[in-house]
Amino acid sequence: MIDPKLLADRFPGDFTFGVATAAFQIEGATKADGRKPSIWDAFANMPGRVYQRQNGDVACDHYNRLEQDLDLIKEMGVEAYRFSIAWPRIIPEGTGPVNEAGLDFYDRLIDGCKARGIKTFATLYHWDLPLMLAGEGGWTARSTAHAFQRYAKTVMGRLGDRLDSVATFNEPWCIVWLSHLYGVHAPGERNMQAALYAMHYMNLAHGLGVEAIRSVAPKVPVGIVLNASSILPGSDRPEDLAAVERAHQFHNGAFFDPIFKGEYPKEFVEALGDRMPVIEDGDLKTINQKLDWWGLNYYKPDRVFDDASKSGDFPWTKEAPPASDVKTDIGWEIYAPGLKHVVEDLNKRYDLPECYITENGACYNMGIVNGEVDDQPRLDYYIEHLGIVADLIKDGYPMRGYFAWSLMDNFEWAEGYRMRFGLVHVDYETQVRTIKKSGKWYSKLAAQFPKGNHKPV
Repeated sequence: MIDPKLLADRFPGDFTFGVATAAFQIEGATKADGRKPSIWDAFANMPGRVYQRQNGDVACDHYNRLEQDLDLIKEMGVEAYRFSIAWPRIIPEGTGPVNEAGLDFYDRLIDGCKARGIKTFATLYHWDLPLMLAGEGGWTARSTAHAFQRYAKTVMGRLGDRLDSVATFNEPWCIVWLSHLYGVHAPGERNMQAALYAMHYMNLAHGLGVEAIRSVAPKVPVGIVLNASSILPGSDRPEDLAAVERAHQFHNGAFFDPIFKGEYPKEFVEALGDRMPVIEDGDLKTINQKLDWWGLNYYKPDRVFDDASKSGDFPWTKEAPPASDVKTDIGWEIYAPGLKHVVEDLNKRYDLPECYITENGACYNMGIVNGEVDDQPRLDYYIEHLGIVADLIKDGYPMRGYFAWSLMDNFEWAEGYRMRFGLVHVDYETQVRTIKKSGKWYSKLAAQFPKGNHKPV
């Protein structure tokens, strides 16, 4: 195992080490203090959608254990906390009255971080769309983009004076393709046209959100968090290399091109443009606004073959087998060079601002034995991927920070509570938190930096 000090020496002194969570995954209290349902509350309570029909009603009870959890973050000594704000707490029906009690909770969260010397990185949307907006079409409706703009303005007007950074969205790929084409996440649609509408209106919401943030909190650095695919060919055949390019346009370009170039990818539009909504004058200009930073969530590579049959829709690819059989407990291939590949590839294609790794981590489901959680494979994963980030810095890429996913075990969306990504183990019966071996190591890494001035756990 690498000594954290040796690894720390490879990072600049102003590099930020943090931990990440998301509102629906940890907060619970889904009916408390004026909060109304999100699409995930409805989705989780439908049979066959989430493992054993588990839901977010209690989750990690973070809403009621806020102070203890902020103490835990301080104890771990990391410099920053990336969290998301629940739209259904702030404007419970998506439009209409603002819920002051919801804003009060995030006041307490942010003030609690500030009191403990923890930087605050907020995400405005991490998938919990107010259920009432689903009745208007959800993300397939243009009106939702404008509802988001108002929500962003409301949040930033109240909280922006104390935030260190804000992202409009977390993982557009999941919001669009996983939720509206593949049906794995809420609202569970399986329709290409619905997905294409969701794509454009979510991109538009991002642009409108950037405008709203800058109008009321111009000093807060604004960005977006993208789970860009590290797309690798299944072979060196020309047709598989061509498949990689199409896959890039579909999985990455659908978001990166409008945000960073002000256009949609050429082959993508040729193949699917007739099913997209009307792109009104000014839409692409609104989407294509200069950002202060961007976030990358990386877990695994995506390997593709050309689909010679060209059956189905663009991008006409098939999944290629993993290069190794080393996988995490959720079944994802471990391939740290994929992180280097995707950062290099995206920087070649786009003029990108500075970058934070906003999520990176591994699912291992070890339990507590004699009061300890020995999750060595997770620790190995972190060491390997942090080494890649250090390599990228050495190569001149503007990598500014790293957020481990996640602070604690939590509601893992369609997988319910059976998959654990946390640096901290959560006993869901008792809500007892136990820092894992990986969490203790990460704490020691953070301790090597002046701002992480603490005693490692």
